[in-house]
Amino acid sequence: MSEPVLLAEAIRKGFQEGGKSFEILKGVDFHVQPGERVAILGSSGSGKSTLLNILGGLDKPDSGEVSVTGESLYSISERKRSSLRNQALGFVYQFHHLLHEFSALENVAMPQLLAKVGTEAARKRAEALLVQVGLEHRLSHKPSQLSGGERQRVAIARALVNDPACVLMDEPTGNLDRHTAADVQSYLDRLNAELGTAFIMVTHDLGLAQKMDRTLELVDGELKAV
Repeated sequence: MSEPVLLAEAIRKGFQEGGKSFEILKGVDFHVQPGERVAILGSSGSGKSTLLNILGGLDKPDSGEVSVTGESLYSISERKRSSLRNQALGFVYQFHHLLHEFSALENVAMPQLLAKVGTEAARKRAEALLVQVGLEHRLSHKPSQLSGGERQRVAIARALVNDPACVLMDEPTGNLDRHTAADVQSYLDRLNAELGTAFIMVTHDLGLAQKMDRTLELVDGELKAV
């Protein structure tokens, strides 16, 4: 078996409220293999988004370690962590978080520019991905000129533009109607097959989760196979 593209070991995370301490993640162990699609289920408040943020280097665990492509996320400087996130990870959220003043092409090219890729090369890469998600006729459109499904496809293209080893998704179809969500999921499936990118998806949608290679549920601070 190949090395995991993302490995989490003994992840613990708690918080304090009203003078009391609560542990939301209780020693979570998790891994994802190259090209693997993993769904994480769980009730509201179970810690799914907290776990995803820790896996993505956005929220430090109280203890434990996360490695991405063999490199530790939390034993390096914030500057190196930001660089590793930009190069090795992609992110897709329920709300697209596109920059409203920029076109679809410019939004997708942004991570390339942050990685110091030349402007022309970044634009070509962004255009190629937008074509792959069926938006070749929307390159110059701004987010306000796009439908919800189109905006989410732009967000997916942006997440993939740096050829990440793994894309982390937090309810990526949760803000879409059923038909549009199915269209977005079909693009994700095709891109996974074509690019070999691993996907970790937090979702409430059991039907969507069942289409993944593996489904886990976060229960009482621990991940369990479904």
